[in-house]
Formats: sequence, structure tokens, C-alpha cells
Amino acid sequence: MKTGKTRAIWILILVLAAGMGSGWLPAGDGVMAQEKKNLERATFAGGCFWCVEADFEKLEGVVEAISGYTGGHTENPSYEEVSSGTTGHLEAVQVIYDPRKVTYQELLDYFWRHVDPTDPGGQFVDRGDQYATAIFYHTEEQRRLAQESKEALARSGRFSKPIATKIRPLERFYEAETYHQDYYKKSPLRYRFYRFHSGRDSFLKKTWKEEPQHKSEESGPSPYSKPTEAELRRKLTSMQYKVTQENGTEPPFRNEYWDNKQPGIYVDVVSGEPLFSSLDKFDSGTGWPSFTRPLEPDNLVEREDRSLFTVRTEVRSRHADSHLGHVFADGPPPSGLRYCINSAALRFVPAKDLAKEGYPQYEKLFR
Repeated sequence: MKTGKTRAIWILILVLAAGMGSGWLPAGDGVMAQEKKNLERATFAGGCFWCVEADFEKLEGVVEAISGYTGGHTENPSYEEVSSGTTGHLEAVQVIYDPRKVTYQELLDYFWRHVDPTDPGGQFVDRGDQYATAIFYHTEEQRRLAQESKEALARSGRFSKPIATKIRPLERFYEAETYHQDYYKKSPLRYRFYRFHSGRDSFLKKTWKEEPQHKSEESGPSPYSKPTEAELRRKLTSMQYKVTQENGTEPPFRNEYWDNKQPGIYVDVVSGEPLFSSLDKFDSGTGWPSFTRPLEPDNLVEREDRSLFTVRTEVRSRHADSHLGHVFADGPPPSGLRYCINSAALRFVPAKDLAKEGYPQYEKLFR
């Protein structure tokens, strides 16, 4: 309980603060306000806003990317209304960026490299005007730069068809529902499954081949790599070699980890790159280790597999290119996915040994 004297002091402080008004701010707030003042906005439509948002948020200098709707006639549209194609709105992403770190011209270049600008009827698996590409300019300078960039792309000969992307003035941008924001983070497995099957990445890889992409926040050499063939022969058992190097499959229920219930993580047996966690492991009844999601999504690569007279999604490790198994859309919540992985492609690191084995960053998962 405050004494009368203490209460009087607090009242005096509040009165003084009120008299000082908005100018009475900690130094940090002033710096933050100035930082926000330096930021600028750009708006792009490139089909599914999950993908466009995820791509732009990887770009150095981008502070935030917001999924939303723009270009139509309906006020405060819902996702269902926009996806029906009756509102005139396009799925779009508003990019908030620091022009001291990335220029609008660089944003334009990055945009072209993540869409099919020749498709007037949508983007990849998503069809309809609501998924068309467009650049919505905020200023006359943005309009000029966007037009010049579009003309330069047309002259480059990169595409045999005309550039269909429209350049339009931004009138009003409506933020999409909360569950759509950062969808690639909230539902990483469903997002990756959608993106893989959308055809976006295969088109971009074919179109831009091995040309370097724009600078991103990810840098530095990877600590994981694939050994030489001689080292692989010496290091791996015959089953491990058959699975990882020859796309083989081990017998169900007769493998090392299908019934392992210890806490820890699973890494690539070839390179050691982290792949899965025991926290996401479940009994699928198939006789192989099964996981609802990867521990490190960037360490996995998904490819179409047409062997065995069916179409499946193969899962490989990124750095060692080891065949791991397949992913199916019949798993339990929350992801709805089932990563069916060969034990022979994995090495288990118990939680108690994470620091000793060189994976201390994952200890906090098991505390």
C-alpha cells in the first residue's frame, strides 16, 4: 500500500508527464519513430500471396511484407469474395522496405524473378484475374521505374511471349485476414506442399537457370557437405548407401528408428545436416519413421517422383542430396502431412548429447 507521501510523488510525476506531452519520450522511442519514418512501401501482385510474401521477406532490406487485396471495387473484401473473382481485386503483397538497404529498382528486379510475367490469366496452378500479376505504384517515380523495368525485361529476350504484367496506380490496399499473414511460418508444411505442387519453383528454375538471385539475408558457407564417393563407400553400410545414393527403400518394421521413442533429433547420415525432431515423430503404422514436419525446412528438397507407376513427392537433403523418403498429405494435425523417412538415411542424436555432438541450438527444444 502506498503512503500519502508516495502517492503525492506519483501524482506529481503524472502531472509533469502530461504537461510534457508527446515530446516526453524515452530516447529509444524517438529513434524508433525516426526509423519508421525512413521506410517506404511498394505493392506487387504475383499470384498466391503466400508465396509472394514469403519470397519478399527473405530479401535483405525488407522489413515486412503484408498479404492483402487491391485493385478492385469491393470495400473490405474477404478472402472468399476475392477468390470468387467477383470483386475485381487481386491478391497482392505490400512490401515495407528500407531504401537505404534495398532500392525500389532492386525490388522490381526481384519481383520479375519470382513470377511468370507472361501469363495474363493467373499464376501457375491458380487461375483467374484475381491471381494475375501487377505492379501497383505509390508515386510517379515508382510508376516511371516500373515502366522502364518492364520495357527492359521485354527487350531482354528472356521470354518469347509478351509481358502481361500491368502497371497500375495503388488506390487502396486491404490487409488480408490474420490467418493469411506469414502463412509460410504458421503452416510451413502445408505451405511447402502447396508451393511444390503449384509449379512456381520449377518454372522459375527453368527460366532463370543458375543465374544468381538478389542478395538475401542468408549468407556464409554451409557446415554440411557431401563426402567423396570413396568416403561414402567407406562410411556407409550397404543399406545406407543403397537408400541415400541409389534411392532405395529399407524393409518396414525392420529398421533402426521406426519405433524409437527417445527424445532427440535426426540428422542426415551422410552430411549431418539437421532434418527432423522426435517432438514431431509419430507412429504411422507403416513401419518407417514418420514425422509431421521437418526440424529445418530449408534442409529439405522436394521433387516429383514418377516411379512405381504413380506420382509421389520425394524428399531429399539439400546439402548432401541424400534420398530420404517421401512426403504424403495423409498425416495427422496440425500439418496434415506425413514425412515417411528411411532409418538408413538418418542418424539419431539423443537430446542429452546435442551439445557434445555439435547441435547445442536444439537443446532448448527438450528442456
